[in-house]
Amino acid sequence: MATDKQSGEGNRSIDSVANQQRAIQSRQDQKDAGNQQKEQSKEPVQAGPAEQPVPPLEQPHLVKPGIEAQMQLKPRFMAEHYKGSGKLQGQVAIVTGGDSGIGRAVAVLYAREGADVAILYLNEHEDAAETARCVEAEGQRCLAIAGDVKDMTFCQDAVDQVVSQFGRLDVLVNNAAFQEHAMSLMDLTEERFDETMRTNIYGYFHMAKAALPYLKKGAAIINTGSVTGLQGSSHLLDYSATKGAIHAFTMSLASNLLPQGIRVNAIAPGPVWTPLNPADQPPEKIAVFGQDTDMHRPAQPEELSPAYVFLASGICSSYISGIVLPITGSVG
Repeated sequence: MATDKQSGEGNRSIDSVANQQRAIQSRQDQKDAGNQQKEQSKEPVQAGPAEQPVPPLEQPHLVKPGIEAQMQLKPRFMAEHYKGSGKLQGQVAIVTGGDSGIGRAVAVLYAREGADVAILYLNEHEDAAETARCVEAEGQRCLAIAGDVKDMTFCQDAVDQVVSQFGRLDVLVNNAAFQEHAMSLMDLTEERFDETMRTNIYGYFHMAKAALPYLKKGAAIINTGSVTGLQGSSHLLDYSATKGAIHAFTMSLASNLLPQGIRVNAIAPGPVWTPLNPADQPPEKIAVFGQDTDMHRPAQPEELSPAYVFLASGICSSYISGIVLPITGSVG
């Protein structure tokens, strides 16, 4: 049985613990009050060597398919701080949708790493010419081919043309895409659904099938997926569905081709400043584009292109196949 003295000492010990906890709470409350203003401001995060554009972003609505040359705020694709080191030396790459946006940034870095590059595009001739100029400025050859990836015959002819001119094929980047928002499922006609599906998933299937006979051990296929394929999007029902299909296609094809030593991976970008989105959304939506990410801004194409180098190069990623790499600007 505890004596009065022992009981008193115990109470003082308990009171001391409670006082200590209240002191910790008080100090945190003071810090919270000071941080509340910062949290509400949601300042855009800059985590790289270059200061990237932040909302509000001024950009008029673009007519599809979206011309990068017509953008008021030009996407950043040159990755001036990125130094090439021969990771793709002597190789040949095809990049669909390579005229602008992510595709242009990837084409430039592949050239910087020593690859000749073919860019496939729809009809954005001015953009394609600028991408070709930038690739050639890196000291590599560039072949620009206009056509529709929905057409299997075009895809086969384009791949044959690339191999005929460059003598080989080592990397395929499937990146061409169609996107148009719809507020309701009832707004999605068969024609629109087919255009999205056939461009975004049939195009990847056609290109992979056309390229496969030329791909050797050590080759790589990289598919551009999307955060919408991971999380869905209430106003991009058909687009999100195709991106989810691309992720599954990536993992399945990776398993199928692994015995041949051909790796297949995907990258799932979040919001990226390219012609795709101003050609979809009105200016008031584009002004806050990317603001709902944890970084409170969209990515620039040059912030994604190094990941495409990483997954293309056997020097960097020879033990990686079947992944979907999220680059979303948000934690997790």
